[in-house]
Amino acid sequence: MRIVRQSENCGSCKSKCDIYFTSRELGLLDDLNRAQVRFRKHETIAAQHDVAKYAIIVLDGQAKMYIEGFGGRNLMIGLIVPGNTLGLMAVFGTSRYPYHVKALTDVHCCLVEIAFLKRMYETDQSFRQRLNEAFSHSVNNIMVKLVSLNQKQLRARMAESLLYLAEVYESNRFRLTLTRNDLGELAGITGENAVRVLSEFRKEGIIGLEGRAMELILPEMLRKISQAG
Repeated sequence: MRIVRQSENCGSCKSKCDIYFTSRELGLLDDLNRAQVRFRKHETIAAQHDVAKYAIIVLDGQAKMYIEGFGGRNLMIGLIVPGNTLGLMAVFGTSRYPYHVKALTDVHCCLVEIAFLKRMYETDQSFRQRLNEAFSHSVNNIMVKLVSLNQKQLRARMAESLLYLAEVYESNRFRLTLTRNDLGELAGITGENAVRVLSEFRKEGIIGLEGRAMELILPEMLRKISQAG
């Protein structure tokens, strides 16, 4: 990790976040202590069970969020992209990160103290409602993930994961930052099975895959496969 600026002027930041706008409305900008940092590719941004002292706002780059499992098998919760904020669960009393976050590319972040967010949460009803909605959305996604892992077959899990990536990238064409093993962790299957299923989808004309370039040629077919379980 390399500190870029200990105290960046939020007014000049291109990626103005909800924290900035709310603190400005409440007249708390002078109390908003933040630091911009850069993480290199493969560097750990947050470690499972470490104390969450900061909310981490991703300004640039991509990272993966995953839970460390038994026997070296991990489960990826999702892909982290610019605009995502990590560590918000600490506002609700979960003082330690329940997951790992590792950089897939070089990542530029802004760190804001959790104590400041708790102050805003207790002060501003609108901010509290938005944070509650974001937390509820995250919990819902985890519940959907659990159902998928428990009830869906390999092909359905991979189809669901590819549709998720298309949603994150906001396009059916994207360049993967995830390895095949990462895709397996995202789908809750082994890396070998991930390669096999991707090969099947490619041969069936459902996806296009050339190196890291991915295209969902028949996204509706992927939805049918995912929904069939």
